[in-house]
This record gives sequence, C-alpha cells and structure tokens, in this order.
Amino acid sequence: MKKIEFFKHNIGEEEIRRVKNVLRSIFITTGDEVSEFEESLAEYLQVPYTVGLTSGTAAMHLSLLAAGIGPGDEVITTPLTFIGTANSILMSGATPVLADAERSTGNINPDAVENAVTPRTKAILPVHLYGQLCDMEKIRKIADRHGLAVIEDAAHSLEGRWMGKHSGAWGDYACFSFYATKNITSGEGGAISVKSEEQYELLKKLRLHGFDKTAADRYTDYFKQYDVDILGWKYNMDNIHAAILIEQLKKIDTMHKRRAAIYKKYHDAFSKIDGIELHTVKPEADHAFHLITILVDPGIRDKVLGELQNRGVGVSINFHPLHLMTYYRKRFGYRRGMFPAAEEIGARTISLPFYPKLKDEEIEYVIESVEDIINNL
Repeated sequence: MKKIEFFKHNIGEEEIRRVKNVLRSIFITTGDEVSEFEESLAEYLQVPYTVGLTSGTAAMHLSLLAAGIGPGDEVITTPLTFIGTANSILMSGATPVLADAERSTGNINPDAVENAVTPRTKAILPVHLYGQLCDMEKIRKIADRHGLAVIEDAAHSLEGRWMGKHSGAWGDYACFSFYATKNITSGEGGAISVKSEEQYELLKKLRLHGFDKTAADRYTDYFKQYDVDILGWKYNMDNIHAAILIEQLKKIDTMHKRRAAIYKKYHDAFSKIDGIELHTVKPEADHAFHLITILVDPGIRDKVLGELQNRGVGVSINFHPLHLMTYYRKRFGYRRGMFPAAEEIGARTISLPFYPKLKDEEIEYVIESVEDIINNL
C-alpha cells in the first residue's frame, strides 16, 4: 500500500551542520545563534524586533502579559483554533471570550468581534487560520476605537500578508510557532514580533524568569550579579533550536513557492469535484499556504477520514472547535449551537498532506483517492 505521510519536515544538511557547530561550541543556551535568528526574522517580517521562545503558546502568553492583560480582563478570540490560543489567555489570568468564524474563510468574523466587546475587554487575539490573515484592517479599527491591544496568532501565517503587510505590521504583537509541522520548524519553538524597544526589553526579561542579564551576558563579560524585578517564565529559545531556524529561514521563499504550486494543484482539482467545498482566499490576502483543507458533508466526514487512512494517506482535522472541548464546556458552560460557523467547519473539515517534499505523483494519488471515496460513499 502506498504511504503518504501527513507531513515531512524540510530539515537538511545545512541545519545539521549548523547544529553540530553549536554542539561543539561552549555555549548552547540563549546566545549568539538566538540573536542572529531574531535579527533575521525581524528583517524578513520588516519589524523592529523579534524575541525567540520555546513555543507559539509561550509567545501568546508573554505578549498578553506584556500588554498588561491579567485577572478580570477579557480577550476576544475565535473558537476555531488550536487549544493553545485560548489556554494562553487563561495562563495570563484573563478570560477568553469567543467570537464566531467567517464561514467563507474560517477566520474570526470582525462583526462578531465588535459584538463581543464589553467594558472588560482589553485585547483581541485573531488567529490567521491555515495561512490566510484575518481582515486586519477591520480588526485594527475595532481595536483602536475601543482602546484594545491586538495580539496576532500568526502560527500559520509566517509568509502571509494582508494588504501587502506581514503579520506583526497590524498588531501590537504577532506570535509565531516553529512546531514540527510548521512552514519552518525546529521541532519546537516560537517567537514574538514587537515594535517598541521598551516592550522588546520587557519580553526578553519575561522569557527568562525576569533576569536583567542572560547567561550569555554573564559569560562574555566580567561577572556582575543579576537582579530580578518582575516575575518571569522559562521560555527562552536556545542556540540549538535557533541554529536550525537560521537555516530554515534561508529556504523560506523556495519552500513557499513550492507550497503555492501544490496548493494550486489541489485547489484546481477539488474545485471540480461535487461534494467538496473549499475556503475562499480574499483578494487582500497573500496566503502563507500552511494547510490545505477540504469541506465535505458532516455525515460522511469521519468515513472519508477512515477511508483515506486505509489507502495510506495521512490526514488530520484543523480544528475541532475549542468550545466543544470538555474542559471549556465544563468551565464556561459552552454548548453546541453557540458558534454555528465554527461548528460547521469543525464538523466538515479534513486536512490533507501538504509540504514541499510532496511529489506530484503523491498529490495526484491524494486527489484521486479523495474523489473516488467521495463518489462511492
């Protein structure tokens, strides 16, 4: 049986050589490699600063804290996202308030955001689902009108833009993930983009227990006693992960071009098959092409998943709406029917293999398998 993995990373010899050099050096925690990656990422995103971290969830948590979010505050986000988005709000002490998705894109609906604002709202946390940025012009206007911070969950949208501007240009903070299946990866990892030097310095302290000096500072200079004047966390990226990401970032345009070509093959084929719907890409968006998802009848979705796996095709669901997760239902009293667009997408969606190493014949096999299954259920 043909086996097509759901995902394969694109780590090559360049990354391996660079990691070996770090492992042969004296310093393997946060140091020069992390700084080099942060500078390269900031240049790519066209923002003043980025801060390397251990995960995208850590990035959202620290961004919320840097924005002054805490107990008693509300943060508006979407139910159609990875659980880490809402968890980061709870980790800050605030309450997540959900606003339904747009049926056409899966992204958060700006009208629903406006309707969710209360006197306790302090921030909006939009999620750029699948690689397409939300309508950031509308969201920014809502935030400015109500005096709210904007923290972008850009885990899917490193290469994406809205009206020509990258993630990070629209929000006060943008949060990125370098998890194993992301467009560039170090296995685990994350970063925040930020515009203010003061907030940049704060985030560097927050990622390392509140220390005013890093281990690299203490190692490369005459020893000075460090101090801690705020409560921080242990979220600092190390040189090993940064070494991988430096080389991954050099490949980003080549990998994005291949992703775009694969996306077009899938889109052209699936748009002609009865029983399959696709999300739309808005004209203002330059897509990052992180995930390719199809929508099928909810009555057959799980059967399609099973049949694809029987044929050796790796699949996933992105996402089961978080308000239907047991923890969130019990804690906040969420129930089915509260966010119908997110629930419909969650019940119909299938994510298919999508990565630069995917071969043309493998793409054709996935397409043919999906079509045959749909036509015979």
